[in-house]
Amino acid sequence: MRILAISGSLRAHSTNTELLRAAALVVGPQWTFDHYDGLGALPHFNPDLDAEGTEPPQPVRDLRARVAAADALLICSPEYAHGVAGSMKNALDWLVSDAEMVGKPAGLLNASARSHFSLDALAETLRTMSTNLVPEAAIVIPLDGRRLDAAGIAADPALAALLRGALEALAAAASVARPPR
Repeated sequence: MRILAISGSLRAHSTNTELLRAAALVVGPQWTFDHYDGLGALPHFNPDLDAEGTEPPQPVRDLRARVAAADALLICSPEYAHGVAGSMKNALDWLVSDAEMVGKPAGLLNASARSHFSLDALAETLRTMSTNLVPEAAIVIPLDGRRLDAAGIAADPALAALLRGALEALAAAASVARPPR
């Protein structure tokens, strides 16, 4: 199972990034996590850079190739002013026209029980993009104020169980979505 993990935060040790790193720690070795860290390198979305007959910028090609190689997506993004982080929205804008997104199983993690607007907005955007949003993998992992790193999250039995449940649901959806290799 190859998961493309995308944090919507540009901070190196954000809670969202640590939560995705913890997800990789709570599953077995049959899982491969590709942690995408190129959000900051993506140019602002501009359809002229992606017009027919042109080649999009290298960071966009890289993101699309990594989406294509993944069996499923796992996204964890902060909420800013009741909305999706701009860097995350920019990445999704570059992926709107990418056929690899159609039917791709996606899970959404939310690291804050107080922030639900961005989770709802991300879910709506992913549905509009025709991904297969897996409801059991779109969950809140309440880390509010706990300042845990990936190891601390994975070591907490309750948090690890929530993550494992979401990942198992995502894996089940991905196994249906792709033929055996």
